[in-house]
Amino acid sequence: MAITQNHQANAAVVWGPGEPLVMEEIRVDPPQKMEVRIKILFTSICHTDLTVWRGENEAQRIYPRILGHEASGVIESVGEGVEDMKAGDHVVPIFNGECGDCVYCKSKKSNLCKKYRVNPLKSVMLSDGKCRFSTKEGKPIFHFLNTSTFSEYTVVDSACVVKIDPKASLKKMTLLSCGVSTGLGAVWNTANVQAGSSVAVFGMGAVGLAVVEGARARGATKIIGVDINTDKIIKGQAIGITDFINPKEIQKPVHEEIREMTEGGVDYSFECSGNLDVLRSAFLSTHDGWGLTVVLGIHPSPRMLPLHPMELFDGRRIVGSVFGDFKGKTQLPQFVHECMRGVVKLDEFITHELPFSKINEAFQLLVDGKSLRCLLHL
Repeated sequence: MAITQNHQANAAVVWGPGEPLVMEEIRVDPPQKMEVRIKILFTSICHTDLTVWRGENEAQRIYPRILGHEASGVIESVGEGVEDMKAGDHVVPIFNGECGDCVYCKSKKSNLCKKYRVNPLKSVMLSDGKCRFSTKEGKPIFHFLNTSTFSEYTVVDSACVVKIDPKASLKKMTLLSCGVSTGLGAVWNTANVQAGSSVAVFGMGAVGLAVVEGARARGATKIIGVDINTDKIIKGQAIGITDFINPKEIQKPVHEEIREMTEGGVDYSFECSGNLDVLRSAFLSTHDGWGLTVVLGIHPSPRMLPLHPMELFDGRRIVGSVFGDFKGKTQLPQFVHECMRGVVKLDEFITHELPFSKINEAFQLLVDGKSLRCLLHL
C-alpha cells in the first residue's frame, strides 16, 4: 500500500557555498515506487561533504540542498514495489547504489550501476525528476549523492539502501556508508593486498586510516603513513602504521625516501589526498615491475593525470576505486558481520560525538583537521 502522509523533520540545509548550515523544519514527502523513507539515527561528515559545502566545483553548486551521505537508521516506510526491506529494518544508505539488474551490476568486474552509481551532479529523484524535500513554504530542497542524510528523515532509492544485521551497532555501522568501506575495500578488493606486502598511504584522514586498517588486517608487514600533519602519527600508530613520513620534515622527495626504506619501493600505494602532486609521488613510491597505485582522493582540479605514458612501461600500474569496489547491497552485509566479529576496528575512527544541532561545529572540527569522524546523534 502506498504511503501518502508527509513528515515534518529537522534538517541542516545549505543555502550557498561556504555558508553555515541552517537547522530548519522541512517537509519530507512519502517514498514513491521503489523508494524508502529512513529515520536517520546517526550521521557523520566526510571530506566530500566539505568539498561540496565549500562549492569548490561550480557545477555542483545547487541550492538549497541537504548534504550528508554517511549514516545509519531505521526504515520508516517503503514505497510500492520494495520487497527486500520493511518498516523497522536497520539500514545503511549508500551513495553508490546497486539495482542488481543492469549489465554493470551483473558484472563481477565492476561495482558501478547504470542508474544509481555515484553522481555528485544528481540532485533529484530518478523516478520523476522531483525532490522529496521542501521548505514549509513548498520550495524544493535538492538531494545529494543519492542519500541526503543531514535530515531526521530522508527518502532514498531502494537500490541505495543496505539492510544490515539488527544486532550490529548502528552507531559504528554509520562508518560503512563511505569512509571505512572506501579505504578498507580498496585494500581488500581493488588491490587485493597480500600478507607480507609493503604499503604506503598518502593522506591520513579517515579514508587513509581505513586503508591502514585494511592493510593491517591483511597482514601487510610495512605500512608507511604519509601526511603533512605530524599529529596524525598517533592515530596512525594506534591503527597500524609501522612508519611515518612528514614531507615537510625531510630533505628529499617522498618517493626517494620510501624507495630507500623499502629497497626499491612499496608493493602498493594509496593516494587519499585529492592532490595531483601527491598522486605522482604515490605512483613513483611503488616498486617498478609490479607496483600498484590506487587513487581514492577526490580531485577538483582541472589538471590531468601527472604521468607520461612511457612511465607505465616500467611496470607500475594505477587504478581508481569507488566505494572500495564493494557491491553495496550484496557485499556490505557480509562486511558488517566481519566488523561485528572484530576483524576490523571501528572505534578508532570515531573521534568526536555531538548532537545534530551542532553540525556546524562538526564541520569546523573537520576543517581544522581535528576529527576523523564526528558522529552526529539525531
